Amino acid sequence: MHTSLKSFLASAVAVGALAATSASAQQPQVAANAAAGKQLHDKDCVACHARRFDGDATKIYLRADRRVNTPAQLRAQVAYCNTELGAGYFPEDEEHLAAYLNLQYYKFKP
Repeated sequence: MHTSLKSFLASAVAVGALAATSASAQQPQVAANAAAGKQLHDKDCVACHARRFDGDATKIYLRADRRVNTPAQLRAQVAYCNTELGAGYFPEDEEHLAAYLNLQYYKFKP
């Protein structure tokens, strides 16, 4: 193999590794915080759910025909509500909220 081709391939590998490192550094993993999720829930979710369920916001979580039956469905529902409300939550906020809801109502196993 020619020296210039070897140099090019080595540079390409280095650039790829740097790009992968930068991408993962831009999206840090944040541990879900149920207490932070409760604050978001109380601020943004309770009033909407109470309007939909005759003043009892907890009915949405406790009803027999609830939509959320898995942790993935819970995260998807939180993301949906975030979009519908225009709450502007970051992904980590959605994780905090899902952690609170799971702890308080759903009790899914990790």
